[in-house]
Amino acid sequence: MATARGLGMMLALVVVLMSCLVAADCECGFLTQSSGNQTRNGTVNGNEQLFFTNMMESKFFEMRDISRDGTWRRQQYNVSARAGRGEYGKSFGLDNVYTTAHDGDDTDTTESDGSSNSNGGDGVGLVVGSTVWDEAIPVAELDSARKDLHYGSYRAGMKLTAVNGTCAAFFWYFNDTQEIDMEFLSREFDPVKKIYPANLVIQSEASRKAGYDASKTGTFKVVNLTFDPTAGFHEYRFDYLPNRVLFYADSQLLAEMNGTSVPSGPGDIILQHWSNGNPLWSGGPPEEDAVLTVSYVKAYFNSSDSNVQSSWAESCRKARSDSSDESSSDRVCTVADVTAANASTGGAFFNTSDANQPSGGANDESGATCLGSMEANQAIVTSAILLVLMMTCL
Repeated sequence: MATARGLGMMLALVVVLMSCLVAADCECGFLTQSSGNQTRNGTVNGNEQLFFTNMMESKFFEMRDISRDGTWRRQQYNVSARAGRGEYGKSFGLDNVYTTAHDGDDTDTTESDGSSNSNGGDGVGLVVGSTVWDEAIPVAELDSARKDLHYGSYRAGMKLTAVNGTCAAFFWYFNDTQEIDMEFLSREFDPVKKIYPANLVIQSEASRKAGYDASKTGTFKVVNLTFDPTAGFHEYRFDYLPNRVLFYADSQLLAEMNGTSVPSGPGDIILQHWSNGNPLWSGGPPEEDAVLTVSYVKAYFNSSDSNVQSSWAESCRKARSDSSDESSSDRVCTVADVTAANASTGGAFFNTSDANQPSGGANDESGATCLGSMEANQAIVTSAILLVLMMTCL
């Protein structure tokens, strides 16, 4: 006979499953496309399919309350001018990350906890304030709760600010010498000349020795975008692979970096919008509040967590054994590329859960981050129950 504790756990897992629906045929992983023939200069280097076991998809454009989404964590901390190598400090605040309005208006329509008065909208806004307080500029950061994100394909739909004097960043991070970065400096944008640079960076031990100036190393490239990134949403992506990183915009290859400077371990994903007055980088502070809007994040990756790896392997095995075709091919989902034509919506999503239901973070015992994310303290028991419940839903 099941104990009350056991029944309670099973009931909690049923609730999670009802609010965390994922395409039933993805138990064995995801295939993404890495295509040389998508380069902007017409170069054809051949196609490559990349296989990843895990998924994390966040539809910010459907969200009404970012504070309820345990997959992501708003950050609050201060960086001094000296530590940040700027003329001003940076004051990261919870209120600087909020859900935007439905009509595309970037006005802050949220309560102090990050919730919105609307029914969803363009996404999550990260604001850099124009008023300096105590020698620090108000800035914004949103981090993934999971820290086990290893090799993978990481994508974000973003609309950049046209206000001069900020740095918008989408990056993977382990520490200051293991970082993969896409950064956009609004002071560099020139709509008349159609100049919209993307700064593509890998921070490494070499960049640390150069005073964290990656431009003095071989892992810094500036590529001009062929569109105005402030006029609408576009998908920015990097594929983090063994000994190489590929950078994309709307699925068009921007650059590739290789070698020992490429990180090799797990980390997390960070969305950041900041300014510290450094005339050589962010510039600023901005003359008016500047907003970076993020409509979604998609991540297809391999986890460094052994419990997650074991759960994935068992889930795939069960799915194959219950299938008429015992091969895993019919349980692997192919990820469609997002192009300029559908960048505003993000294309297809496998995660069909309600973006406004509370979701689990990295240490949520329910495993509420869906496919392959059971990092509970009682991982073995929870995973076994979850797999049984999943099979009853197929």
